Amino acid sequence: MKDNFSSQSDKYMKFRPTYPLDFFNYLNSVVTNKQNAWDCGTGNGQIAFELAKTFNNVFATDISQTQIDNALQANNIKYSVQPAEKTNFDNQKFDLTVVAQAVHWFDFEKFYKEVKRTSKTNALLCIVGYGRIEISSQIDDIIKDFYTNVIGKYWDKERKYIDENYETIPFPFEEIQSPKFENKHQWTLEHLIGYLNTWSAVKHFIKKNGYNPIDELEGKLKQQWNSERIKEVNFPILLRIGKI
Repeated sequence: MKDNFSSQSDKYMKFRPTYPLDFFNYLNSVVTNKQNAWDCGTGNGQIAFELAKTFNNVFATDISQTQIDNALQANNIKYSVQPAEKTNFDNQKFDLTVVAQAVHWFDFEKFYKEVKRTSKTNALLCIVGYGRIEISSQIDDIIKDFYTNVIGKYWDKERKYIDENYETIPFPFEEIQSPKFENKHQWTLEHLIGYLNTWSAVKHFIKKNGYNPIDELEGKLKQQWNSERIKEVNFPILLRIGKI
């Protein structure tokens, strides 16, 4: 599993989108027992923090100590630095396992084997993420051009699973058909620029070329932002839920 985010965990916490409340309400409606949940690849802990409101215990793991150190806290969340594919959890421990915007970094076969080992009978696995940001047709075209033509070759190969809406990942479970969710926020241009700077491909570009490609992009975005201080942005939610 790659670690592309330890070096900017503070920016990740500040600028990355959260997940919508209706998604968590739906997840709670399909999970029967709420004793133990595993948030795998927890990052800044935003999923763990929400799960902690309804589960007795939440176990959150990540390979990044820096991310864990900066994660959201609650009394019933237990954080640990562990790889997704091999943990020290007991057999048949979890009622729910959630992976948010991270499964594409995993070794699928090994991770799914670990999920099966650590899950109770009829437990659920929820794989969730979000697609490319949507704002307006003009701004979306600018960001798409940047995403594809400027930094396209700097994306890790695993990024394709996000581009394909998680539809092409291996998923050897009895799938539960889920409703579609959107993830809308009110953002300033400054927040958008902060978010774009968290993209791993931007970091790879800077390392290779010695300058930040966002600087030129920002000028193009300013022309389209007009006089509005805040715009609505949307992240399409990618979701696969399966019964173990």
